[in-house]
Amino acid sequence: MRLVVDASALVAEALRVRGRELLAHAYLDLFAAAEVWSETEHEVRRRSALLAARGHLSEDTAAHLAEEAIEAVRSYITIVTREVYRDHTEEARRRVPRDLTDAPTVALALALDCGIWTSDRDFFGCGVPVWTTETLVLHLQSQDGA
Repeated sequence: MRLVVDASALVAEALRVRGRELLAHAYLDLFAAAEVWSETEHEVRRRSALLAARGHLSEDTAAHLAEEAIEAVRSYITIVTREVYRDHTEEARRRVPRDLTDAPTVALALALDCGIWTSDRDFFGCGVPVWTTETLVLHLQSQDGA
């Protein structure tokens, strides 16, 4: 199953053991726009540091978690350059007018003719299939059991 992953899902799942297992699922072929990669790397580091600052993790554990999450993204997600989805950018902007930072994800989904995995409600109604983590997990479980 080919999906473009939005930063909201990517950051949340890369920081979880279950999420990293999901990213590695053999049935998934995952892509992210170049802008999403930059946002994801920044947010993973920021959130893991915040866990340490709040006393939920030691600084060493938080740094290790961030590196593990970033490595999972590098290993299981194909980062796609702007040139691939550039021609779909204007259409994507029309489809997600509430948050134009979501346009690269929609543009890539249009270019690759596939759905989007996200936890961001702004993608609903953009004209491409949208998968939440919950529905994706249920779908994969049904595929694994079939």
